[in-house]
Amino acid sequence: MCANYVPVTDLERMKLFFAVMRGDPVPAETWPGYAAPFVRASREQAEGHVRETVTGLFGLVPYWSKDLAIGRRTYNARSETAAEKPSFRDAWRHGRRCIVPAEAIYEPNWETGRAVRWKIRRRDGAPMGIAGLWGAWRGPDGGELLSFTMLTINADGHPLMQRFHKPDDEKRMVVVLHEADYDRWLDAPVGQTRDFLERWPADDLEAEPAPRPPAKRRTPDAEG
Repeated sequence: MCANYVPVTDLERMKLFFAVMRGDPVPAETWPGYAAPFVRASREQAEGHVRETVTGLFGLVPYWSKDLAIGRRTYNARSETAAEKPSFRDAWRHGRRCIVPAEAIYEPNWETGRAVRWKIRRRDGAPMGIAGLWGAWRGPDGGELLSFTMLTINADGHPLMQRFHKPDDEKRMVVVLHEADYDRWLDAPVGQTRDFLERWPADDLEAEPAPRPPAKRRTPDAEG
């Protein structure tokens, strides 16, 4: 499961690793409900551009939702049930797959008896291309809003990812795609979607504690 990550913000890295350009500013860290870039198959396929980057909310908002609040609970989709769950099945069945560019993800480690935030990234320094689904939602004013979710798989027994979340919780991890599979992931027939849902090798990841800095205390203005 991943509720907090570092999106790729450097334009050159987006171009080098994902063959796309991105211009919209995004926050240095992303949480459910925040806007962030994702990569999808180009809508126009013009001039050889097979991918495009767009900005959407982290947390998929299905077309039938009455408001955006559901996105606070749909930032991850279990790959085993995404085809049936109401929040994700429309995106799954219509092949609305995407790639979420991430420099690193954060997960809670409970080995000390309390949650300590850890940062996980690729050992080779390349960004993660996380498999996801995207959707489009129309608000009361008729405007379209895009959103996305990250797909997860079971991580029981994974040497690294089994260290995160509470001891009794099922261990989960996001699906990190191989660069050579990016276009196939975006274009594959729906029936082949599960072929890409594999666990990234632990030896190719690195992790370290990254606790959030303490909140700054406000100092009352001095009288005088």
